[in-house]
Amino acid sequence: MSTPSSTGRAVRMTVNGEPVTHTVDARRTLSDFLRKDCGTTGVHVGCEHGVCGACTVVLDGRTARSCCTLAVQAEGAEITTVEGLASGGELHPLQEAFWKNHGLQCGFCTPGMLLTVQELLAENPDPTDEEIRAGISGNLCRCTGYLFIIDAVREAAAVLRNSAADQDG
Repeated sequence: MSTPSSTGRAVRMTVNGEPVTHTVDARRTLSDFLRKDCGTTGVHVGCEHGVCGACTVVLDGRTARSCCTLAVQAEGAEITTVEGLASGGELHPLQEAFWKNHGLQCGFCTPGMLLTVQELLAENPDPTDEEIRAGISGNLCRCTGYLFIIDAVREAAAVLRNSAADQDG
């Protein structure tokens, strides 16, 4: 919990479906707020310049770099972190595909990568390998070489398309 201070400001937002209110310093980054005040430690902080993508979250339906966003800028926002992907104890199809296809090694980039891919697949449910590479180009991975990540995205895309088709038909 944040401690109130004379320079603090109350911020309210919804994080992974739960309303949260904390008093924060005006300079506190969204990544620090999410990690320290909300306990969503799946938000990783790498470069602190918005380049590596490890801190990626979904802010009001679009991915955002939480290390370059102030918590006060997210006032009233709906935030999803990697902790919000799984539902009812079941992994999200993206998480399942990354696990099955070895699309992670150290796991540091994985939360940001998953949220980026979720947005990519929402916009393009059947991307080519080139489109996948372009879609994840803002998320740096030092371990995998991206091949297994691309395999995982392809598999997740197929699962999500089949799931959507089952719901439609």
